[in-house]
Amino acid sequence: MFVYLGLLALRDTSFLTYEYRWAASLIRGVGGLWVVWLFRRHLPPWGKAHVLLAAVMGVLIATGWYYGQYFFNWLGLPHRMPLPIFSGDFELVDPRDSLGTGGLFWSTVVTRIVVASTTVAVVEELFWRAFLLRAFIDWSEFEKKPLGMFTWKSFLLTSLLSTLEHPDNWAVSIPCWFAFNALMYWKKSILFLVFVHGFTNLFLYIWVLVEVLHRGNEQAWMFW
Repeated sequence: MFVYLGLLALRDTSFLTYEYRWAASLIRGVGGLWVVWLFRRHLPPWGKAHVLLAAVMGVLIATGWYYGQYFFNWLGLPHRMPLPIFSGDFELVDPRDSLGTGGLFWSTVVTRIVVASTTVAVVEELFWRAFLLRAFIDWSEFEKKPLGMFTWKSFLLTSLLSTLEHPDNWAVSIPCWFAFNALMYWKKSILFLVFVHGFTNLFLYIWVLVEVLHRGNEQAWMFW
């Protein structure tokens, strides 16, 4: 997770121009999976994929994320999490302003979607569901706790901490993580959650592109 976050910082660093963000995303994607591969012998059992069910759940969660954000905006909640560590106001950015609409734009789009649907899903599920969901039950011997073991403490803490990873969609991230945790308690399978997470990101990003490019709804870039 630390390697993944470090490579994420590389993408957002100020000395890297916007035109090369696609390369930074690619490095994060390959680097994140490479570290997972290096530590593969220390990982818990992956479980069953349940691909069809994962696809359905991914579509439902992505739909909830999309319309849920609009709902919280309607309620008047601040878009960016109101904490001092997240300074500044949320700013809607249209990547076409910097990348145009040609090959550079599409290479950036494709790289972002592929990484979000693969590396992001694998790394985050290993961290949140395989590790942290158990670590909040017993930090010193978390590996002895079965996957999908439930306590209110771990359920609520992991869900609330997810807001730190999604400060610009903080309100909707909480019920999203409720859903992800509930699915883990149900199927007790990391691989299933990886597929759910991957399908969620894939469907959401495709939805954003459809909204922006075919329906002219530029507000959808807030999910990008």
